[in-house]
Amino acid sequence: MKFTLDDIQAPIAAEMQEFEKKFRQSMQTRVLLLDKIMGYIVRRKGKQLRPMFVFLTAHTAAPDPTAALPEPTFRGAALIELLHTATLVHDDVVDDANYRRGFFSVNALWKNKIAVLVGDYLLSRGLLLALHNDDFELLKIVSNAVREMSEGELLQIEKARRLDITEDVYFDIIRQKTASLIASCCAVGAASVGSDKETIERARLFGEKVGMAFQIKDDLFDFGTAEIGKPVGIDIKEKKMTLPLIHALRQAPWLKKRQVIYNVQNNDGRSDRVQAVIGFVKQSGGLEYAIQRMQQFRDEALAILHTFPASPARTSLEQLIEYTIEREK
Repeated sequence: MKFTLDDIQAPIAAEMQEFEKKFRQSMQTRVLLLDKIMGYIVRRKGKQLRPMFVFLTAHTAAPDPTAALPEPTFRGAALIELLHTATLVHDDVVDDANYRRGFFSVNALWKNKIAVLVGDYLLSRGLLLALHNDDFELLKIVSNAVREMSEGELLQIEKARRLDITEDVYFDIIRQKTASLIASCCAVGAASVGSDKETIERARLFGEKVGMAFQIKDDLFDFGTAEIGKPVGIDIKEKKMTLPLIHALRQAPWLKKRQVIYNVQNNDGRSDRVQAVIGFVKQSGGLEYAIQRMQQFRDEALAILHTFPASPARTSLEQLIEYTIEREK
């Protein structure tokens, strides 16, 4: 990795600082318990890739890439963070997860009932933020992303029961589950600086391609040799069909395919069965194929990005694409 997140953030460092302050203010409430939970959520923030995509795309799409960003850009970034955080809080309840990014989840500390209400509260704060400022275009973009994320999750649950996911269905799932959110960040960035519909769609498609590459990279971690980002084999334990496994199964003879699917369906957390599946995928060229498809999405994203004028923000977006596929967690 030739650069860090700080390097990538350099053209928007001031905006990121201002955003953090505004976002903290948007989370404040007079209900003591709620305020305590909001403070906890703000403190455990991750790499903040989503606001970075919003601000960098806004500068890239703006008529003057060096001009100060308008207020709608900050509200758009806050809207995405609020609605996305709401979905994460609800996801942890659905998954009965006790941890997120190394911290206790909201439901682990305050139980499911409070976690569901907190998710609802975050959702309403996001909707009201947009409605109070007549940011209807931004709200439409983000609401579509939330709908797609829900549909993608449900499609994955439906298909996981039968383990009959084809490559086309897999791409549909990750486009909705993961790529739609990064796509909405880029579309919001472009829309917030007054771009026309064609430019907003170009920015959205750019974000979608990056999101596809990002998810494939995440899938590859499942077949690593060390615990980086998430435990190795967790997708297999949870019976999730990812691209390396789908490709490996497609190449396998019928009997071998049956044996591998049996190990996935009946692994019960047994490391020998999980390791057998990992070994099969590695021997069948599943990892090489997934890396090739990830790089293809990266190249498509770069091609779209290069239709925008050169600027420091565009350079940072190029670096951010590389960061998403070179990261180690």
